[in-house]
Amino acid sequence: MIKLTIDNKIVEVEKGTTIYKAAKKVGIDIPVLCYMDLADLGIEHKPGGCRICVVEVEGRRNLAPSCSTEVTEGMVVNTHSIRVLNARRIVMELILSDHPKECLVCPKSGNCELQSIAIKLGIRDIPYQEISEMSTYRVDFSPSIIRNMDKCIMCRRCETMCNEFQTVGALSAVNRGFMSVVAPAFEMDLEDSVCTYCGQCVAVCPTAALTEVDHTNKLIRDLANPNKTVIVQTAPAVRAALGEEFGLEPGTLVTGKMVSALRQLGFKYVFDTDFAADLTIMEEGTELLERLSKHLKGDKNVKLPILTSCCPGWVNFFESQFTDMLDIPSTARSPQQMFGAIAKTYFAQKINVKREDLIVVSIMPCLAKKYECQRDEFKVNGNPDVDYSISTRELASLIKRANISFNSLQDDDFDAPLGESSGAGVIFGATGGVIEAAVRTAYELFTGKSLEKVDFKELRGMEGIRQATIDFGGTPINIGIAHGLGKARQLLESIRKGESNFHAIEIMACPGGCIGGGGQPLHHGKTEILKKRMEAIYREDEGKTIRKSHENPYIIKLYEEFLGKPMSDKAHKLLHTHYVDKKKRIIYI
Repeated sequence: MIKLTIDNKIVEVEKGTTIYKAAKKVGIDIPVLCYMDLADLGIEHKPGGCRICVVEVEGRRNLAPSCSTEVTEGMVVNTHSIRVLNARRIVMELILSDHPKECLVCPKSGNCELQSIAIKLGIRDIPYQEISEMSTYRVDFSPSIIRNMDKCIMCRRCETMCNEFQTVGALSAVNRGFMSVVAPAFEMDLEDSVCTYCGQCVAVCPTAALTEVDHTNKLIRDLANPNKTVIVQTAPAVRAALGEEFGLEPGTLVTGKMVSALRQLGFKYVFDTDFAADLTIMEEGTELLERLSKHLKGDKNVKLPILTSCCPGWVNFFESQFTDMLDIPSTARSPQQMFGAIAKTYFAQKINVKREDLIVVSIMPCLAKKYECQRDEFKVNGNPDVDYSISTRELASLIKRANISFNSLQDDDFDAPLGESSGAGVIFGATGGVIEAAVRTAYELFTGKSLEKVDFKELRGMEGIRQATIDFGGTPINIGIAHGLGKARQLLESIRKGESNFHAIEIMACPGGCIGGGGQPLHHGKTEILKKRMEAIYREDEGKTIRKSHENPYIIKLYEEFLGKPMSDKAHKLLHTHYVDKKKRIIYI
């Protein structure tokens, strides 16, 4: 242990601790901008580049960046000397001198770290603007993410998240001086890069250099259109995090209040994506059993392990980086897209509304969902199955704009038939939940026996890669689970090398699964928040009367009335998809 003094307080910390963390231990708050603590996810971004966190160290001539300077025995630190305060102010003024002055209309206004620190430092004017012309860039619009490099401050958080945690490699630093920014290779557009649209870069950006494509104004126009019937589906992870935007504790389930708020906003029908998650299990589970049956009969051509296909960020990842393995993932569409297909066929017929007059909106924790619903394979004559998706953050913003007192709302229920779900559908929102839901159904269909114990806790947790063996009546089924694309890469490489003995693998792009999606309330890498959201998901599952997808009476009725049986020709046309080799679309220079 090492002893040092910070602002006249004696601190004892472990060797290797930074000044910033040592100060934090005794309640001293040092402002940081480029620093990002994601140690719980295996990442700590501490470049010491912005110099907002500088402190004065006795015996050292220059000010030290506290986020990257390690403590030494007997060190004496002053975090608020006049010299320090003056340096921080000058650094901030220099940053702002090359930053747009449009805070009133900026999408991050009120939730911008640069803005908050400028206020804290008492910045009231911006000198140095006459020294050089402000750098300007073309705004890059993609289906999910807007990249405005005029607002990039080179903190490089997004680069660390994209390259170290996700190992996608879509972003890197380019240029020098005022013209330096983080951008895709060769400054190409995001659409032409290997970007997966997972949105983790957006989640960590301190300014509006990276933001989601906002569909709330489009939604308001559709809700006001008397010629359109607007319905909505809500993902399971949304209910476990939405309350945070209204001051509630992380992990507070707000399912009923969320439904009430959506009705007040004017949606004709409020449905649950969990219904479509149950439908996904019927299709994906049947596909798993078909492959397993062939494998057990000695078919050497069967493709195992089967990979889940619910996460569009993950789908984008393997379509661009593992194109030799496009025949391994399940062909089942994601719950979002299955819901859209059923809504615009089965449900549209029931309410006698033309497909083009039915607007299907999804509320998702994920920014890749915005891209997914625009894919051509999910359209009929140009009309998308899901018209567009809004994030959890966008929904919270819309509720506030509508002046709805969220916390005082009475609980309401989803509409039938597309709003009824089992507990298996709910747990899709957490890492391990998709494969656990599949096991609950696949076990009974495979063995013909009733499953008494439905909680497969060996499939749960927050480790980046997990594995378990489930006994299917004497047949061991090896299951792998990964969350975070960096961990997914490890599993895919093992499959490519022929080292994998898994029968099925679940992969989700974001930390913790959908609960840590790029469109959720910002969690700043705190796994305790993700764990509380996860606990909420499992509480809702435990409170359900029906906890197996194949026992959902509305799913049974859907097959009887409309689809026939899982993997039928009709089900395959509406509920399955194919994958594309995106290497042919990505621009390599």
